[in-house]
Amino acid sequence: MTRLILDCDTGTDDAIAMIAAVGHPQLELVAVTTVNGNVSLEHTTDNSLRVLDLLGASVPVYPGADRPFVRDDMPIPRDVLNADNPEFQVASLPFPEPVSVPAIGSAIEFLIETYLAADADDIVLVATGPLTNIAAALAVEPRLASRIPRLVVMGGSVIGGNVTASAEFNFWVDADAAQAVLAAGIRDVMIVPLDATHSVPLTRADCAALAALGTTAGRAISDLVLHRIETDGEAADDGAPVHDPLCVAALVDPGVLTRVVNRPATVEAAGELTVGELVVDMRPWTAESPTTHIALAADHDRFVTFLLDAVRS
Repeated sequence: MTRLILDCDTGTDDAIAMIAAVGHPQLELVAVTTVNGNVSLEHTTDNSLRVLDLLGASVPVYPGADRPFVRDDMPIPRDVLNADNPEFQVASLPFPEPVSVPAIGSAIEFLIETYLAADADDIVLVATGPLTNIAAALAVEPRLASRIPRLVVMGGSVIGGNVTASAEFNFWVDADAAQAVLAAGIRDVMIVPLDATHSVPLTRADCAALAALGTTAGRAISDLVLHRIETDGEAADDGAPVHDPLCVAALVDPGVLTRVVNRPATVEAAGELTVGELVVDMRPWTAESPTTHIALAADHDRFVTFLLDAVRS
């Protein structure tokens, strides 16, 4: 059993990661912390509660940062960024309005209190949104860097971005936070970038297999993936990358990530054309010490098996 905290900006793929974390028999979702990103903090928190209520899961949800770590807003405001495709990342997920309410306290306070406690040395922190909450927590309490046992991040790209030519969305939204977190000295950091997630798009056939199980969770994931296939500009006719749940899958089945390198890595926070770019030093002769595990490819069948196992009951 692996315990985890999911720090997320709950849109469709974060919701799938959350459903899998709740449902998989080898995972225990301790808490959800929400952050501004795919949608505003109000909606990421509301969406998280919708998902958990749909599943009947009693997991606390702590709202976090409602803006980036340093900047006043995203490099391009959300409504401008999404103007050409507003159907892809809808503000509210298509689940009933929640009955549950957010937990008392902020995500930053919760992360600090949790990881400074004596019994948290087995709780993996999985971040599938901008890293604002984690950067803020580290700024308030630098000791957190030595207390977080493992950090798994969906973010970045070595092959090229999905919001600019060089940057993936999560790192682009808050490049200062991503830069700070990667420089903090957390001892075990895994980044799952677009390189890995684009190698395992989920297909209409995968959706049919998930829905065929007849569970609420299976149908929910199927519907969310079909929405991505039909509205995502990155999608092909038969499949779409579904980024965030691959991070959760790797907790249960590390072999789902088929190529992982251990290299020095940082994030560009100030470049005019490269803000948010994940910079990985792949030179074999570099004098810098490796700091980050970076997944470059994954196994589609093992990914789908993980999702099926998570929603079977």
